[in-house]
Amino acid sequence: MKIMVAIKRVIDYAVKIRVKPDKSGVETNNVKMSMNPFCEIALEEALRIKESGLASEVIAVSMGPTQVVDTIRTGLAMGADRAIHVDYPGTLYPLSVAKILKALVEIEKPGLIFLGKQAIDDDCNQTGQMIAGLLKWPQGTFASKVVLDKEKQTAVVDREVDGGLETLCLDLPAVITHVGGTSYPSLGSIGAYMQALSISITLCQFWWTQLTMSDRVYGLRIYIV
Repeated sequence: MKIMVAIKRVIDYAVKIRVKPDKSGVETNNVKMSMNPFCEIALEEALRIKESGLASEVIAVSMGPTQVVDTIRTGLAMGADRAIHVDYPGTLYPLSVAKILKALVEIEKPGLIFLGKQAIDDDCNQTGQMIAGLLKWPQGTFASKVVLDKEKQTAVVDREVDGGLETLCLDLPAVITHVGGTSYPSLGSIGAYMQALSISITLCQFWWTQLTMSDRVYGLRIYIV
């Protein structure tokens, strides 16, 4: 079984955010970028499942401009087997990302899709739910623990809810978004990073998806309060 993990390049969590003078967005020039922390957790959980023998391959997927490759290399250094970069120069909102993931799923045929519960830049918390809806797959959001049953082809998910935990049993294939819990990202060694530089990344031009992006959400202004 393959596990596809969506990862996103964001401003590093330790960086102090600066808003552009025209308030159209945040300043990203000469700013440290890194993998979204919740995406790191999702990737680590996928690697843990593979190490236990319940998955055959972990595929890291990211979308965006050429700079996204640096984040993908981090995923490869953490232990991902393959990586796919969907080249897109503009801004992608959750529905667009979900549509692109759906196109990739139809090719790769993964048994699980892992995502972080949300990205720390836009805090949308929507992509996982949208891709599950498009694929008509069961979903487990805000997962803190995932246990797979290979014989029954199910996943038991402990998800964080207000005041406690909720346990779900999902038929595979399924979509799971991660919040933390039992898996915390381990930093790859220098050797792993050097080895990741030699791994080829599958490049997909956006036109390959044959999708027309018609965003229904537009950012107007950003303020820091």
